[in-house]
Amino acid sequence: MGRGKSTLVRCNGCGRNVPRSKAVVDYRPVIYSTDLRTAEDLRYMDKRKVYYCVSCGKSLGVYERKKKYQQQQHRRSP
Repeated sequence: MGRGKSTLVRCNGCGRNVPRSKAVVDYRPVIYSTDLRTAEDLRYMDKRKVYYCVSCGKSLGVYERKKKYQQQQHRRSP
């Protein structure tokens, strides 16, 4: 982390510009699939990095999900 101005990212909740160091990062699944509902239906799942400002992260429950995920990871580690 250097000095000076950090890059700004746009909040996906409200559109506010937030410094990257202050933004809350969440990963959202994105599913790409064909419209055909057959056995040969192609699906591709990907994760997209999403940034939220502090207020949107709090109101959308991102902090709670991250806390729950951290607790699960802590229980799995030996």
